[in-house]
Amino acid sequence: MKVVIAIDSFKGSITSAEGSEAIADGIRRVYPDAEIVSLPVADGGEGTVDALVAACGGRIVSLPITGPLGQPVTASYGLLGDGRTAVLEVAAACGLPLVPPEARNPLRTTTFGVGELIASAVRHGVRDFIIGLGGSATNDAGTGMLQALGYRFLDSAGQEVAHGGAALSGIRTLDAAGAMPELKDCRFRIACDVDNPLYGPEGAAYVFGPQKGASPKDVRLLDQGLQQWASVASAVTGLELAAVPGAGAAGGLGAAFVGFLGGTLQSGIGLALELIGLERHLEGAHLVLTGEGRLDGQTSRGKVPYGVAQLARQQGIPVIALAGSVDLAAEALNDHGITAYFPIISGPMALEQAMDPERTKSRLRTTAEQLLRLLQAVQR
Repeated sequence: MKVVIAIDSFKGSITSAEGSEAIADGIRRVYPDAEIVSLPVADGGEGTVDALVAACGGRIVSLPITGPLGQPVTASYGLLGDGRTAVLEVAAACGLPLVPPEARNPLRTTTFGVGELIASAVRHGVRDFIIGLGGSATNDAGTGMLQALGYRFLDSAGQEVAHGGAALSGIRTLDAAGAMPELKDCRFRIACDVDNPLYGPEGAAYVFGPQKGASPKDVRLLDQGLQQWASVASAVTGLELAAVPGAGAAGGLGAAFVGFLGGTLQSGIGLALELIGLERHLEGAHLVLTGEGRLDGQTSRGKVPYGVAQLARQQGIPVIALAGSVDLAAEALNDHGITAYFPIISGPMALEQAMDPERTKSRLRTTAEQLLRLLQAVQR
């Protein structure tokens, strides 16, 4: 029997690799000689770097960078086995967890550290980037990132603007003469699962600004700044960036990647599954096991179990999804390639108990074992 395991992390509890190992242990208790292919995977959000390094080989590179408030922090990116591909989560450099709740203010926070990570990777020979957007504490349209890569955004006096979303309204011109020349040889594939425009009622400031600490007044200022940034950026690039679906992702980083780095915005799960070669690994499989911490209405909007099930269905392979909890809305997954889904929690318990890493691994192992015992009995 060949079984493919492709699960997301159970956020706050265990990594994708840890969950895969627990499920594999459960399978071997029933089928000791099973061919098991474990492919840690993520959808472009938290855990993407670790999952893709585990699935594709490589190593984690850590370095000191500028944090979202200008403070020094240590951040990491994944350097894959080919030595030319880097996987980077922008949240590692400018994520909300790096800013204390009382200090959250997208008028001040910067994406400068994202540019520092990219610059480091470029200097180490990387030319192919996989970038996971999401979880940022910023709303600077990627200005900080581009400044770290050598771009200069200038005000009416010809002075370079400061960091943070508050500076966007003052931008009048752009000087790209100092941009890293290697960038023209780089490919940026951006994992982005939102389609918000750069500004306006559905844009970066109005939709995501409040959760980053912006007051209603701040939101209006940020939105005006994004409009000014878009005007200058479009004049330089010749692209109408404001309306690009996903331009407003991560406080406008989506627009910066598309406009200045030639990036392409793609489905996070689609990009990850392509990178790990899931379609190839599914050949000859009898069963696929997938899962995530919670199965709900969002799962079918591009989460890992949905993406895995879509590929498996094309080859007629049954898919079982396991989760820490299952919402009633998960019923829709049966129409999207999930043959059956099961919660791994056996009864009521406190959240901290349910998310205990050892308990989660134990329950994944046991649930997988029991499911395979049932399958074995039916096959007899």
